[in-house]
Amino acid sequence: MSKRKLSRQQRWRIEKVQAERAKRAEQRDVKDSQKLAAGEYGSERPGRVIAHFGRTLDVQEDGDGPTVRCHLRANLEGLVTGDRVIWRAAEDAEGNITEGVVVARSERQNVLERPDARGQLKPVAANIDQILIVFAAEPAPHPNLIDRYLVAAEATGIAPVLVLNKIDLLPEDGGELRALLTRYEALGYPVVSTTTARAEGLDALHARLAERTSVFVGQSGVGKSSLIDRLLPGESLRIGALSKDSRKGTHTTTTARLYRLPTADDAELIDSPGIREFGLVHLNEQQVAEGFIEFRDLLGHCRFRDCRHRHEPGCALLEAVERGDIHPERFASYRHIVDSLSET
Repeated sequence: MSKRKLSRQQRWRIEKVQAERAKRAEQRDVKDSQKLAAGEYGSERPGRVIAHFGRTLDVQEDGDGPTVRCHLRANLEGLVTGDRVIWRAAEDAEGNITEGVVVARSERQNVLERPDARGQLKPVAANIDQILIVFAAEPAPHPNLIDRYLVAAEATGIAPVLVLNKIDLLPEDGGELRALLTRYEALGYPVVSTTTARAEGLDALHARLAERTSVFVGQSGVGKSSLIDRLLPGESLRIGALSKDSRKGTHTTTTARLYRLPTADDAELIDSPGIREFGLVHLNEQQVAEGFIEFRDLLGHCRFRDCRHRHEPGCALLEAVERGDIHPERFASYRHIVDSLSET
């Protein structure tokens, strides 16, 4: 899709707004520097970014400390929910924390990035142990969509987990979904089944969340907000109903936020805005192929070094499909993803 051309007046307005924001940020940073020099902020403390609101952050002090609204120093761009930071607090005469300022970011374990509408990578969360890919009986999951999430997760280096929600809507034999799950389990992907319709429906999910920082992804309507509502009984997340026409849900969350889960031991969850399809335009064909874990041992063993795994003789992937080592639908999904890259 070609970019929309802006008029001269529109460009001027955008540049004016950006300049005003930069000026306000510079003024705020000068004030923070003056306060730091005057000793108005206390000693350095470790914390975790709970939520991000432009130039301000909600930071929770380590050890179940309070959550404090903090300013962001001008030299600290790109902080996201889940970042571990060093911050300093300002206190009133009675010793109550009134505000804070983030002065440094600790090294990241990893970062979850998603391409925006222009194809530019945008970080949305950091320091994640696992990505929970949620799908459900309704809307009916398409294997290619699941594969897209898996490829994206593999590219980040964050362990993916498949979560089948609304299992109360499945037939007794599990139907086609059960066969699909078996295929992914055979590849080594953990699969967790959940339902909010039964009291014990989240037991397996609780066990999986324990002692980990997790993020939920998945197309809208699969029940992510319903799951989080049960995991966080003290929070209220607006749950969107499925459209009767499309059987697709509406997006209900608007910004990434980190929660400490009271229902699982030492568990944290980052709830990020739902998306219908994980963009992969930032990946090349080689990265997509590496995202299919059953391909990895075969890559580099084709007869031709520049093999694109289409019709070339001696292609290791095509031979594996013929032997039954690679499922035909997974290979077709790979080809569909690769073909879609050239269409964007």
